[in-house]
Amino acid sequence: MQSTFETERLIINEMTVADNAFILELTNTKEWLQFIGDRNLKTPDDATLYIQKILGNPDFNYRLVRLKDSRTPIGAITLIKRTYLEYSDFGFAFLPAYFGQGFAAEAASAVLASVSVSNPVILAITVRENARSISLLERLGFKFDCETENEGELLLTFRLNT
Repeated sequence: MQSTFETERLIINEMTVADNAFILELTNTKEWLQFIGDRNLKTPDDATLYIQKILGNPDFNYRLVRLKDSRTPIGAITLIKRTYLEYSDFGFAFLPAYFGQGFAAEAASAVLASVSVSNPVILAITVRENARSISLLERLGFKFDCETENEGELLLTFRLNT
């Protein structure tokens, strides 16, 4: 995946340990905790260790989404090769203050256009209750594929043939 993407309103670039305060905030939002899960990040040091673990794993690709004009981080786009999935899992998470403004669709479209060249199929997983994510996945061209169970949790799997 290329290292930096720009859209009309956004810059999407690699996450660094300097982003620990933002990651701490994002991973403790009600939506992250409900739909992604508690990562047990309670301090900036916890967030730094979490980022270091991600950066050290070649199967994890995290990009932060920032407002172009202020460089304020507002969300993340991920591409993760999970052991229980045949293809990489595409994901996104944004701070609630930035919901409903088209930022997630704008960032996701830019990243998908780049990664589709090297990924003939991209998957996305979510829980049934995450209607906002399901709606965005469908607008991005993902189609429901199947239900997947992982660690006792039922996940909906969506597929994008690129």
